[in-house]
Amino acid sequence: MNINQTMQDAFNAQINQELYSSNLYLQMAFWFRKEGWKGFASWMAKQSDEEKQHAMDMANFVLNRGGEVKLEALAAVPTEWSSPKEVFEATMEHEQLISSLIDQLAEVADEQKDRAAANFCGKYVDEQVEEERSVRDILNLFRHRDGNTVANIDDILGTRP
Repeated sequence: MNINQTMQDAFNAQINQELYSSNLYLQMAFWFRKEGWKGFASWMAKQSDEEKQHAMDMANFVLNRGGEVKLEALAAVPTEWSSPKEVFEATMEHEQLISSLIDQLAEVADEQKDRAAANFCGKYVDEQVEEERSVRDILNLFRHRDGNTVANIDDILGTRP
């Protein structure tokens, strides 16, 4: 069954959002490197790669269903933050936005009665629960440790596989 235009358009919008996310997290990684936080930089670089992989996965889904992927110009991402904690607060806010967009994508699949798309979206609904939990855990590290141990958090994040 080929993907219909409404579903294709919804996936294309999400693919572009995933690519924006990849750029955002890559810029955060660059900022961390500039500031001397190698662990934070490593974590964000891996996060950027993961978001790009989500875009590729969604693009392949559309293409495998006979659709067309259309990339659009991406908005510029922020380039400066005041602290590592602020970066992760911005990350949480962004992940919550992505969660709402994934929910909207799943709703389109339901409205279109596109079972394949609904099943596909399900893994990303679950993925967003994990994404938010991961960032929440990092923010809890900041909350539970004083400013003198931010370097310890940097070391912890540097061990992400």
